Amino acid sequence: MENKDFFIIKKCDGLRGEVSVSGCKNAALPIMAATILSGGKTTLKNVPDLTDVRNMCEILGCFGAKITSTNKNEITIDTEKIYHTIAPYDLTCKLRGSFLVMGPMLARMKKVRLSLPGGCPIGARPVDLHLKGFAALGATITKGSGFVEVKCDELIGTKIYLDFPSVGATENILMAAVAAKGKTTIENAAAEPEIADLANFLNKMGAKISGAGTDTITIQGVEKFKGVKYSIMPDRIEAGTFMIASAITTGDIVIKDIVPEHVKPLTAKLLEMGADIEINANSIRVCAQRPCSAKDVKTLPFPGFPTDMQAQMMSLLTLSKGTGIVTETIFENRFMHVGELCRMGAQIKVEGHCAIVEGKRSLSGAKVSASDLRAGAALVLAGLAAKGETQVYDIRHIDRGYENLDVKLQNLGAVIERIERAPLQ
Repeated sequence: MENKDFFIIKKCDGLRGEVSVSGCKNAALPIMAATILSGGKTTLKNVPDLTDVRNMCEILGCFGAKITSTNKNEITIDTEKIYHTIAPYDLTCKLRGSFLVMGPMLARMKKVRLSLPGGCPIGARPVDLHLKGFAALGATITKGSGFVEVKCDELIGTKIYLDFPSVGATENILMAAVAAKGKTTIENAAAEPEIADLANFLNKMGAKISGAGTDTITIQGVEKFKGVKYSIMPDRIEAGTFMIASAITTGDIVIKDIVPEHVKPLTAKLLEMGADIEINANSIRVCAQRPCSAKDVKTLPFPGFPTDMQAQMMSLLTLSKGTGIVTETIFENRFMHVGELCRMGAQIKVEGHCAIVEGKRSLSGAKVSASDLRAGAALVLAGLAAKGETQVYDIRHIDRGYENLDVKLQNLGAVIERIERAPLQ
């Protein structure tokens, strides 16, 4: 069944107020996968109520895990009995993060078979780095038509150098290496905050990890893990989306329950573009009294400008003074929102991995479709600043990564309405 809900958005002259950021989807998914290692009960707090999270619960359930929830942002995962080692296509096709169960399943069950995962169509995002890491630890890889099977007698610690600092590969290798015999070193590892959150969780379970959040991670393998209670870090991409929402509507928003250090690249860029920003211990206030000035943006692995904020920043550039060049270095197919922004009157020219954005005084509301999660957020932001009415379709993508985005925007003064349609059977 496919849900056909869509948003109707009207122009807002300055969002104002306070908004609290939800737990981080990109931290929650690997941490949920890592509960496989515990062999007991783990309670996770500050879990965002998202489609992707619900899909991960289904995948864990197919292995034998039992998931219960006391409220929508807290779940308990009991992995005492894991008896299946195959995840079917009808589950993995819904979620790119499904591949993150491979590392912990390999560590605990010594084998796992997954259909190749789905998710946003923003590029190839190959799993080869994951598999090379598993092979270095001693696993045998078998690839078939649309599936991958990984087996091992035991995992042995080793040195692993990643050709690219892939977040997913770093997480997956990390979750396998915690149970390997001896020491494992991951060089050129991803340094995103979500990696550090996963490592903190694993260490609380009994792992011995140091260096997470840097480009070199050291893991000393252990034999046993325990169930724990843990709170997921706040979502830096959601925080960044609200920061841009303030800037694009010339608003004044306080974004609460965040780690300001996690949004430092975006903060620096918005300051450069002319926004007024006030940084506190766990909140940021973004005030834009006038349209921003255009600046160039280049996506890079953390601590560079995040690729997950590229589409939202492009929406801001369409209404900024001057011309800005957006260079995408992470994913080769992440400009699919360009055509939809141009339907709203944006002036954007794509040349390879670069998009040249000429700022305009206004955009016009139109019917547009979200091609992926962050593209959907970008179109919502553009709709908030566009004259007339904007209708954003395929918002199922947005629901994968933003908890109650429409409600939170309404509380800031936005005129945004979710139109619910019955699912197609």
